[in-house]
Amino acid sequence: MTTATNGSRSSRVTAAEPASPRPMPVAPRVPSPRSRRSPSLLALGVALIAVGALAAVWMVNSAGHRAPVIVMVRDVPFGAVITASDLGTAEVSADASVRTIAAADTEGVVGSVAATTLTAGSLLSRDELTRTAPPEPGSVLVAVAVPATRMPAGGLQPGDRVLVVSTPNPDASSAATGPPSTIAATVVRVGPVDVNGVSVADVTVATGDGPALATWSASGQIALVVQPRAG
Repeated sequence: MTTATNGSRSSRVTAAEPASPRPMPVAPRVPSPRSRRSPSLLALGVALIAVGALAAVWMVNSAGHRAPVIVMVRDVPFGAVITASDLGTAEVSADASVRTIAAADTEGVVGSVAATTLTAGSLLSRDELTRTAPPEPGSVLVAVAVPATRMPAGGLQPGDRVLVVSTPNPDASSAATGPPSTIAATVVRVGPVDVNGVSVADVTVATGDGPALATWSASGQIALVVQPRAG
């Protein structure tokens, strides 16, 4: 508002104040629709949570139930007597299907014979032990001299199952024309290679096959075929 004065007369001129701007209309807020969750998805989520909780409980319980068992700390070849220095103990949480021997039975294991080759770090089971050193009843032990050219390139190990094959001189008049004769044997131990490149392997065979195998070995006309190990 402004006021002007002219002599004695005064006039008041009032300028109209500008009107306040009107607020712009604002659209009302519409709440966003809530996502609808399928009951089946909710049930699946609850089930997964429950399974996870049960798995965690099972793992905790399994880790807590550990038992001391016998473990091999040295390699023991097939047919060798087990000593106290070959054995150690370890606490493991093994499944019930895994065959182990409790550490408290260590004294009963000492003096047993390895029924297979035992390796350091492996758990020991009763199936790998026997009380009889080779040869067992019904078998005999035969020393077989095998030239290096007729031995497997990887050599032989105690416990290997082999077929001893008779290889007569093909020029001999008595040479057989049919399949060669074979004798099943199990390797007990293998000696070092001598200056002639020959190794002597002690093998066990059925009692009735002992004389024939000894004759083949004496002639030097034999070869070895390695078979799969018994499961």
